[in-house]
Amino acid sequence: MRVLRAFRWSIMAASAALTLGGCMQTTGPVAYMQPRADLDTMAYGQPYSAPQPVVVANNGGGAIAALSNSFAAGPAPVPVAYAAPMMTAPVRYDASYHLDAGDKLRVVVYGQEGLTNSYAIDAGGSITMPLIGAVPARGRTTAGLAGEIAARLRNGYIREPSVAVEIESYRPFFILGEVAAPGQYPYVPNMTVESAVAIAGGFSPRAKRDVVTVTHTEGGGAMRAMVPLGTPVSPGDTVFVGERWF
Repeated sequence: MRVLRAFRWSIMAASAALTLGGCMQTTGPVAYMQPRADLDTMAYGQPYSAPQPVVVANNGGGAIAALSNSFAAGPAPVPVAYAAPMMTAPVRYDASYHLDAGDKLRVVVYGQEGLTNSYAIDAGGSITMPLIGAVPARGRTTAGLAGEIAARLRNGYIREPSVAVEIESYRPFFILGEVAAPGQYPYVPNMTVESAVAIAGGFSPRAKRDVVTVTHTEGGGAMRAMVPLGTPVSPGDTVFVGERWF
């Protein structure tokens, strides 16, 4: 009797194990709803495209994990544009500049191509134009010279002339003394003594580098002064770099 009961219990245990095993291994079919491409195309003009999931590594839980997930799922940061500093062009002083020999001018007489041309001021301080001949330019401003040319053209040549004068290039400056390459150089607007020395190749080993002598000529007279390196230089000036004694 005991053997029969033991055999019956073993059969029941085996049947229960097979039943549970079958339930654990059997999975029902899973249905995934695919979006209809034809409806999306009709509604939006393009097939449906599922968004890509954002994968965030989560090594822990709590507030830190939640904060990481919120940053990962949020929108991308907006780039910030920084405006570059505005560079101002150097100020030229053509309006107040007094012309002299060596300056090259562009004279425009509107509607008169035969008179519009480039003219250099000669050693006598004049420019020579068709019809009106030599026009004194030394000591005048560009506006003053334009007025003089218009007045001469109005005197028997053109009823109402319109004239403009601008500087194409300035007369050169000179640098002498203790520099690498003394001589004559084209003038650059807003030049200083320091930049003039740089154009001439820099100081020589024996140069006196704190002050230099600048000779400026205007209105038939010359003025000479000892000046520091930051002093402006004008067209036609002569810069002399002296020699130090120690």
